[in-house]
Amino acid sequence: MCNREIQQALAVQFRQSVPTLTPLPAIGSRRRRLWDLPHSCHCPVVGVCLPLETLRRLVSKSSGGKVMADDYEVHVGAVAECARRNRLSELLQEELERRYATEIKACRAAKTTKALADAWVMAVRQGDVAGAFWAALTHPHCDAILQEVLCRDMHMLQHQAGATVRVDLARFTALMEENGVLARELAKAQERSTRALAEKTSELERLQAQLMQLRADNLTKDSRLAFVSEDLEALKASLPDHEATQRLRKRLELMTARQHELEGQNASLRQRLAAAEKSLQAPNPNADPLAKAIDSASNTQAVSPITLYLKQKTVLCVGGRSGNIANYRDLVERVGGRFAHHDGGLEDSQCVLDASLAAADLVICQTGCISHNAYWKVKDFCKRTGKRCVFVENPSASSLARGLTQIADMDSENPSPAPAGWAEARPQG
Repeated sequence: MCNREIQQALAVQFRQSVPTLTPLPAIGSRRRRLWDLPHSCHCPVVGVCLPLETLRRLVSKSSGGKVMADDYEVHVGAVAECARRNRLSELLQEELERRYATEIKACRAAKTTKALADAWVMAVRQGDVAGAFWAALTHPHCDAILQEVLCRDMHMLQHQAGATVRVDLARFTALMEENGVLARELAKAQERSTRALAEKTSELERLQAQLMQLRADNLTKDSRLAFVSEDLEALKASLPDHEATQRLRKRLELMTARQHELEGQNASLRQRLAAAEKSLQAPNPNADPLAKAIDSASNTQAVSPITLYLKQKTVLCVGGRSGNIANYRDLVERVGGRFAHHDGGLEDSQCVLDASLAAADLVICQTGCISHNAYWKVKDFCKRTGKRCVFVENPSASSLARGLTQIADMDSENPSPAPAGWAEARPQG
């Protein structure tokens, strides 16, 4: 076959495929129905504007039973029925009007054929052609030329859609392969996550069990502590003098420690006293007056004035250093006196001082080691009662001995007691 014959055959086929432009009947401003359209428009309307599921449902509804034909046979039968008004064409008309009501309403604004064509071009650019195709095809201002343009554009769009579907199918196949790879990787990752989650769950259960055990232990300890606290409170309540007992116990501990210290000092003083007695075996002209009097009283039949003065008398020493108290006591007791001591308000209570002053026959006031209150109390008491008082500034045994000797000599010269309020002169250390 030559090229001319081929070209003639293609021209005949093209003229057969393109519908003949026939003038449309004048229908006024009313929109055309599906059966008013040419038969060449029914195929694109049914194929593009109605999904296959919807078309099969409407065909089954019009026939009163389930359609067993395939999609192509259903499409061909529906296109054939659209040529006239019947049950199926009316159902298709109602479905198209309902489905594309929005596009139909938008096309009502087109008052001319040109405006309708512009609306169709805009819809093609936007890619939403199904509703616009039905609304423009049934519009009152759609003439034969615009109808042919709509059918040609829809025909080409279907070809492009087929090519796009083929491209999309290839892309879909590649995506499916990639999806399979990713699905396998995801399965492995999920398996690892499941394993890790199981391990973490096991560890969490172990830690929760350990936490519960620790809480139980703490609760047991708290309960025991509460019971012990209650027992302690009950014990304190049963002992009303508990606080006083505690204070006395502390004071006893302090006094015990003080006693140990004094015992150590006493032992040291006894050693010194033994050494002094050995050294006093020979006469010493520089000895203290009180020591001379004591030695003369012990070695001769004569009795010294200090011995007569302190015999069976209570001598109260107020103040002084703790290290000299033993020497004071030894001096007084060696001549037959009774020795008493008060620290002058440092540790002993002030209220005890009044009783000690009242019971004393002679008061020795250590002015250098006594509190102010105790000093003025001793001085005022001796003035009011006329009791003898020796004020010693130097807290040494020799100063005390000189003071006692001075008082004994004064009493031997003037045996009458001193009047009340009379204060003795302080002997100088």
